[in-house]
Amino acid sequence: MEQPDEIIHQPVRLRIMAALHALPHPAEAEFVTLAALLKTTNGNLGAHIGMLEAARYVTVTKDFVGRKPRTRVRMTRAGRHAFEKYVGYLQDLVDSAGLSKGARR
Repeated sequence: MEQPDEIIHQPVRLRIMAALHALPHPAEAEFVTLAALLKTTNGNLGAHIGMLEAARYVTVTKDFVGRKPRTRVRMTRAGRHAFEKYVGYLQDLVDSAGLSKGARR
């Protein structure tokens, strides 16, 4: 069995990717919305988004609304592909453990 994508495997990054994947492509999420949804600090979220951005799984856009800064995050095609591959890895793991839909207790 192949290994999980170590970038996505970290719990906060997995939750970020899942939240972004749930949006219709190419929608984006505001940083403050992600922080509230994931119940994480701005610093923690920023660090994880930075790692996803370095892996080219997300893009970050910064601008201003009036005088207030706004940061938006969007999943890239590469990020979408990596997330879907990761979900496939998890499904294979569940299936190999005999926990597929028909075998659950």
